[in-house]
Amino acid sequence: MSDLAEEREVILGVDTHLDVHVAVLIDVLGRVVATTSVPTTALGYEQLIEWACALGRLTRAGIEGTGTYGAALARRVQEHGVPVLEINRPDRSRRRLRGKNDPTDAENAARAVLAGEANAIPKAQSGVVEAMRAVSMARRSAVKAKTQAINQLRALLVTAPALIRATLWKVKPEQCVARALG
Repeated sequence: MSDLAEEREVILGVDTHLDVHVAVLIDVLGRVVATTSVPTTALGYEQLIEWACALGRLTRAGIEGTGTYGAALARRVQEHGVPVLEINRPDRSRRRLRGKNDPTDAENAARAVLAGEANAIPKAQSGVVEAMRAVSMARRSAVKAKTQAINQLRALLVTAPALIRATLWKVKPEQCVARALG
């Protein structure tokens, strides 16, 4: 790294997607230093951090979607000791007026950090709260699947032969399933 790069403070902005993240570095005066894109892999995250650090002293990062597509990148950047701030996606009317452009969105993320507009700290996505969220999501999914299966069975009974329909139609769902299996 050159002496200039070591002295220059840079701020990272990232527009996140499923397969690729687009990143822009700006300096503390708001000038764009460089732009790149990396795959959403562990190697891609390391390449992004190395790239940013090679161009200056990385002091802050603004990442869109730290609860979704940007979660893994946010964790990795934080592990490198760089504070990460959650960037809210711009509202749709503003995006329509200015046009959708990944490098521009990444630059805007960096500028939001520089201007102090971004101040939300990403959720850790670990610990008891995250575990409860995962259990709750799994339960909701199981209840929904059970309801769908019972509704499908009841729909089949509408056109079933009279003897089968009479045996299964007016019983509780659990009994209906048990008798249908027997």
